[in-house]
Amino acid sequence: MRPLGSITGTYTRALDAKDRLMLPAKLQDDLGGECYLTMGIDRCLALYPESSWQVFTEKFAALPISQSRKMRPLFANAVKCRPDSQGRITVPARLKTYAGISKDVAIIGVHNRAEIWDAETWNASDEEMTPERMAQLMEDMDY
Repeated sequence: MRPLGSITGTYTRALDAKDRLMLPAKLQDDLGGECYLTMGIDRCLALYPESSWQVFTEKFAALPISQSRKMRPLFANAVKCRPDSQGRITVPARLKTYAGISKDVAIIGVHNRAEIWDAETWNASDEEMTPERMAQLMEDMDY
């Protein structure tokens, strides 16, 4: 298992007729082979490299059963992926429906994972980054 790096960047892609998504070469390198695709927050999909998924599942395993049952849908809908020779993964229909994805997607790096958004939804929600907003975000992080 590769050590965790930071996943960054924004990429636009389209699903093909068989619901396959071609991952950018840089993202494939960051993911390091096998990865896990599941429901994300804010109506998107989350794509975790194996190392991030392992950290996530270890935290899950430490939860009391009363809290862990809330996570069932996340695990029930997760799929293990390995990009094919052309760098594609298949997005299952139930995950497409969850994220409202039809064809065009935006893939964004979010430190330990990538998020896959319906492109129209992402573009509508993507706030303009201004120097003032960036300064506030850094202050919020005590940086």
